[in-house]
Amino acid sequence: MPSKRTDPSKAPSSVAGAGRAPLLVQFLKFGTVGVSNTLITFIVYGLLLKVFGVWYLAASAVGFVAGATNGFLLNRRWTFRGHVGDSLTPVRWAIVQTCGLGINEGLLYLFVHDARLDKLLAQVFATGVVTVTTFFANRAWTFRTQRPVAMVDTDL
Repeated sequence: MPSKRTDPSKAPSSVAGAGRAPLLVQFLKFGTVGVSNTLITFIVYGLLLKVFGVWYLAASAVGFVAGATNGFLLNRRWTFRGHVGDSLTPVRWAIVQTCGLGINEGLLYLFVHDARLDKLLAQVFATGVVTVTTFFANRAWTFRTQRPVAMVDTDL
C-alpha cells in the first residue's frame, strides 16, 4: 500500500505554540522594525538638530515619538501578530515607549555631557540600550499572547 505523504506547509496550525514565534525570530523582527524606526528617528533628529537648530534633547524626543509611532504600527501587525489586542494595547505601548524615551533622554544627556560624545554618536549608543529594553517590555506586557491568570479563591 503506497504511503500517503502530507505537505508539512499544510499542517494544521492547531499545534501548541504554532502561532507564537520563537524569541529569537521575534527579536529579529523587532530589530528589523527597529531599523526603520531608527532611520525615521535619526532623520527627524538630524534635520531638527542640524538644519533647524533645535536643542538636541527636544530634537531627540520628537524623533523618538516619530519612530515609536512607526514601531507600534509595524510591530502590532508583524512582530507580535499572534497578540490578541485589546483597547489597552496602545496605552501599554505608550507607557513602554515613554519609559524608553526617558531612558533615551537620560543616556543621551550622560553621553553628551559626562562622556563628551558627539551628539549623533551618543544617540546611537542610547538607541541600542533602549531597543533591547523596550523589546522585552513590549513582549512581556504590551503584546503578550496570553492573558494574565486571575487568582481564584478555592476556599469557598
